[in-house]
Amino acid sequence: MGFLPEMAADSATQRLGGVSYTGAMVTTLPYGSWPSTISAEQLAVGGNRLGSPQWVGEQLWWSEALAVEGGRQTIVRTAADPLATPHHDDDAARLTPSTRPHTVTVLPAPFNARSRVHEYGGSSWIALPARTAAGLGLPAGARPGDHGFDAPLVLFVNFADQRVYAFAEGGAPQPISPVGPEVAEAGGPSLRWAQPTAVSLADGAVEVWWVCEEHLDGADADGAPLIERYIAALPLDGTAAEDQLAVRKVTPSSRFVAHPQLSPDGTQLAWISWEHPQMPWDGTELHLGRVAGGIVVEDTVLDGGPEVSVLQPQWRRDGELLYLSDRSGWWNPWTVQTTAQNGTQTGSRTGAAGTEGPQQLLVDEQEYAGPLWQLGARWLTMIDADHALSIHGTATDSLGVLNLATGTVTPLQLPHTTISGVSLRHDGALALHGASRTEFAAISLGHLESTDGQWHLKGLGVLRSSRDDAPDPGLLPAPEPITVRDRAGQAIHAVLYRPRQVGFAAPAGELPPFIAQVHGGPTGQAAVGLSLGIAYYTSRGIGVVDINYGGSTGFGRAYRDRLKGQWGVVDVADTVAVMEHLVAEGIADPARLGIEGGSAGGWTTLACLTRTETFAAGVSSFGVADLVALAEDTHDFESRYLDGLVGPYPEAAAIYRERAPLNHVDSLNCPVLLLQGDEDPIVPPNQAELFRDALAAKSIPHAYLLFAGEQHGFRKAENIITSFEASLSFYGQIFGFEPEGIPHLELSR
Repeated sequence: MGFLPEMAADSATQRLGGVSYTGAMVTTLPYGSWPSTISAEQLAVGGNRLGSPQWVGEQLWWSEALAVEGGRQTIVRTAADPLATPHHDDDAARLTPSTRPHTVTVLPAPFNARSRVHEYGGSSWIALPARTAAGLGLPAGARPGDHGFDAPLVLFVNFADQRVYAFAEGGAPQPISPVGPEVAEAGGPSLRWAQPTAVSLADGAVEVWWVCEEHLDGADADGAPLIERYIAALPLDGTAAEDQLAVRKVTPSSRFVAHPQLSPDGTQLAWISWEHPQMPWDGTELHLGRVAGGIVVEDTVLDGGPEVSVLQPQWRRDGELLYLSDRSGWWNPWTVQTTAQNGTQTGSRTGAAGTEGPQQLLVDEQEYAGPLWQLGARWLTMIDADHALSIHGTATDSLGVLNLATGTVTPLQLPHTTISGVSLRHDGALALHGASRTEFAAISLGHLESTDGQWHLKGLGVLRSSRDDAPDPGLLPAPEPITVRDRAGQAIHAVLYRPRQVGFAAPAGELPPFIAQVHGGPTGQAAVGLSLGIAYYTSRGIGVVDINYGGSTGFGRAYRDRLKGQWGVVDVADTVAVMEHLVAEGIADPARLGIEGGSAGGWTTLACLTRTETFAAGVSSFGVADLVALAEDTHDFESRYLDGLVGPYPEAAAIYRERAPLNHVDSLNCPVLLLQGDEDPIVPPNQAELFRDALAAKSIPHAYLLFAGEQHGFRKAENIITSFEASLSFYGQIFGFEPEGIPHLELSR
């Protein structure tokens, strides 16, 4: 069954997504039934997820996750200096398709450069120029120069066994880290590594230091699995591959550590740590350690605490640290002296003789950092002792030059609305990873210049896009950041994507179905920019609104703290308030509102479905349904996250039970689709299965799809395809349209 298209009788002016098109024939079809060439297969295999770029000598390196290879994360580089032969356009060197250099895949299959530290991983590889690696006594097969060219030394964490491997391009990767002992509670390898950092010691020796996660037998004082994390030096000569005692522990153990930064003279180490129940956006401590013999022999806390989040210490010069702190209510740049006038180390928070305590460099109601979900995230990049590149913003990201002497920021003119990684070469060549309202996520290159104290970024062009198959712009929505006020006047932030496909319109008077997308975390943010997953819906005539409910990042600590103790309350109320706004403004059909989210977004999805009557359908991907089960069965990084979001467990067990969507299925009256990976260590399958059983007991139409070999998020192409097509078929059945060419999803009762 389908709808016969109604052709417009004459040419007309059509306004879609803020753009006017005149003279084209318009096909009239109900919302949701517009045919679209954006397919689920294109979503799964047409693009690759790119990692942050890194300059290695004159070459640019980055990572790519390949959906066609089961999500394997490989390492890629340019074959030459990507700015060596630029195309000149209006005197600005700019990359064009004809001048983009060839790329080389460095990491061979089946190796997968992905860390399991914190389960979310993060930075998992580093490449050292051959001249730096020379003479390090590397294992056979890993020596630069053995294969006919000056290849850098590559170190990476292999996902399958979590061992660190070393190799030079063309050689076979050799393990240089040990296999840890079997620990049942680890759920995998007991030794894990992340955030490799090259350091030069005071005697000139070059080493690579890592965040090491070590799972031990036994339990801590709270009865939780015993885990230690610390900064460790891993010998590059392979001696630790069979001997764990060869690993040198640089810092004392903490529950969590991150951001190791050795001073230029090799005598002081800065890093951050935090303990349960804090998350890194709640409270961290900035450590300063005196280094002797390659280990920290004195340790002082310079800043931070249980209610102050300090991130990314960066040496401005010997004796002075730059870092990011939300002490003022926003993550802003701060600085602190680390050496007194007599040359001794100081650890005073409030100042000592000849020193100053922490000083805020810039007071700005914008965020200069974000949530540390993955190790290695960076927001500051040093240019010189007086200037740093800074990623900052609220609803969208900006890139600017921070003057450390004056505390001012010079914005750089960029089209990007999200920026997730920046790397600066010695000659001003700048690489960044980000997306804009009109371009998908990509690695772009330009040249940073300063003229008479004014900073400019010239010749910006795309080097590598995450999509080589970008659809026609007429299929893409225009993101609109909006702010909604609830009945109490509280501001709620969201990003609106109206249905849009040039050449198609809905019958007069019809309002479109709308899907509320709820980001995960919940400490996270809905990005403003092009998303093919969103266009998959909007090009078919289904609106999407991505909601930054209270608790989201980007809008200051007070907005983030709105969710403290209120998860399942504030996020639900804010989501409903946004949907009520869309209905009141005549933007959305009140009878055809859906909601979807993954992980914490799945929790809010299920909570909205069981707590309100706003929505007609919902899709939960690896979502939380039972808080008690989550508190008793999740991984270490988030095992105390609920203390802040709901309350300490088991003291607050009654609140856990009352909030859980699983305990309110009796009030649910709309269909639900559940999507889940069978190897998810963060939200195990039992969460979805308990909710499925409750739906079946009440005879509510539903479907449950369990994907083999998937963890927290889907990486395999076939599973990505199935999940998108199942969701579209599901919405079509509930909202009364038949999507063209989509397999029918069978619903159970």
